Amino acid sequence: MKSLFTLNHYFLKYSFHFFFGIVFVTISVLFAIYPAQLTRITIDYLVESKGIYQVFKGSSLQLSLFNQLATVFLLFLGLVVVSSLVKGLFMFFMRQTIIVMSRHVEFDQKNEVFQQYQKLNLSFYKRNNTGDLMSRISEDVSQVRMYVGPAIMYSINLAVTFLLVIIAMFRIDVELTLYTLLPLPLLSYGVYKVSSIINFKSSKIQVQLGKLSTVVQEAFSGIRVLKAFNRENYSAKQFEKESDEYKRLSLNLVKTDAYFQPIIALLIGLSTLLTIYIGGKQAIAGKISIGNIAEFVMYLSMLTWPVTAMGWVTSIIQRAAASQARINEFLQIKPEIDDSQKTVVTISDSILLKNVSFVYPDTGIQALSAISFELKKGESLGIIGRTGSGKSTIANLLCRLYDPTDGEVFIDGTDLKMVNLSAYRQCIGYVPQEVFLFSDSIKNNIAFGLKEELITDQKIHQAAKQAVVYDSIVAFPDKFEARLGERGITLSGGQKQRVSIARALIKSPALLIFDDCLSAVDTETEAAILSNLKQEMKDKFSVIISHRVSSVSAATKIIVLEEGKICEQGNHTELLAAKGVYHDLYSKQLVHEN
Repeated sequence: MKSLFTLNHYFLKYSFHFFFGIVFVTISVLFAIYPAQLTRITIDYLVESKGIYQVFKGSSLQLSLFNQLATVFLLFLGLVVVSSLVKGLFMFFMRQTIIVMSRHVEFDQKNEVFQQYQKLNLSFYKRNNTGDLMSRISEDVSQVRMYVGPAIMYSINLAVTFLLVIIAMFRIDVELTLYTLLPLPLLSYGVYKVSSIINFKSSKIQVQLGKLSTVVQEAFSGIRVLKAFNRENYSAKQFEKESDEYKRLSLNLVKTDAYFQPIIALLIGLSTLLTIYIGGKQAIAGKISIGNIAEFVMYLSMLTWPVTAMGWVTSIIQRAAASQARINEFLQIKPEIDDSQKTVVTISDSILLKNVSFVYPDTGIQALSAISFELKKGESLGIIGRTGSGKSTIANLLCRLYDPTDGEVFIDGTDLKMVNLSAYRQCIGYVPQEVFLFSDSIKNNIAFGLKEELITDQKIHQAAKQAVVYDSIVAFPDKFEARLGERGITLSGGQKQRVSIARALIKSPALLIFDDCLSAVDTETEAAILSNLKQEMKDKFSVIISHRVSSVSAATKIIVLEEGKICEQGNHTELLAAKGVYHDLYSKQLVHEN
């Protein structure tokens, strides 16, 4: 239950709903007790009137007495109906407070989980599967809502019903009450033993559900690869395997959960037998009335549903505890990159990397070693090197998706760690190596980085022209309103890259970073994009990362990376004259193109 204590602040936030929920539960139970008392009064009245009714047998007074008894009976019946209606009304109010509260908590917790997802760094997403993260924000939060709503509601109902009913039973006869409640300690022990088993099995089910969600998510995301390699059957078998394991664990839990019902039915039946047996002896002895026995039986029936619900409620609580523990695992993770700094920079003077080294935390791979370079306003930097030389790592550091292991990154003379991250990233236009487009219109994908009030068709069209994708878009039947499939699947590789470039250019950023994003376009289109880029960024900063010499040749400065180190730097002419790594790359690519 410790994991569920983290929900206490929600109960404080919605204390109004919680308090009145308890009030409505109490009133509902009070009106549920009245019919039992009315039944006792009615039965005792009828039993006492039986002798008098027999005395007047055959006379006109007997008919008059019968009518009187019928009137009294109908009166009590009407009171029972009214009590039941009032009970139902307050049960409705009870659900409108506690269940509504649970929906508010569900809404708040999903937002809290999603906001935490937004704060966590890239390394977190590399360590965790997307399917598991989706399971936590959907299935796990839903399990917690069941605890905050139905489980809390029925637990309060159980507690209030037990308290009021047992007080009423003690007022009638202490001895009979004690005998009636004798099986309850056995019930408590059974609940304790079974609930611990349920908790363990619920945790395993939630973990397995995360694995199942991961299999489904990867199958849908990689459907092209699955079909291209004719591996649909393999994927289906994977899903079937994980689904069977989920089914096995769930059925195992159901079997354990099923023990509650027969145990509770047995113990409730035993209590009823004790009530009739002991109560009958008490009635014969004249200590209680026959109506009291009927009243006791009705009280026991009132306890039947709450006690029966104990197993269900316990199962919900245990599942919620397991789910909340999984949620707490990452809610308690502190983001490695802090965004609480107040210093705002506009990237208007210089960008400096000073002795920067970086080791990826999850793999221990040394990506960069003692990298230093400076970029002034209006200059462009080309970064070239073989695969795995650390090119994309520099882009990640400039965007502060990671912090350097050693060394510093300075923006306008200020350490990047001291800069307000949100304001800084507003000044950046970033085109990643792995293009990602949203399942939305082309228009909305291009305008993604702009604030809503700044979006105009003119800006969208201009960005598309600069990215040399305008003609392709207007050729679609719906033009800029054409909707893309998941991850932009309806576009070609080159079109996706150019839409992504347009998304970066529309911001008119102070710093533009191209991370090998021209690999899927032809040399003519590449030249046109770079020409437009030169005009757009002439008084700003641009970093072009590529494995193609043609992409970086026009840059003011070029650095050549080899195994995470700068092995050469200069402009295109200087590097060719040096006859080093850059010259080798240029020669090989020139031969390949010819």
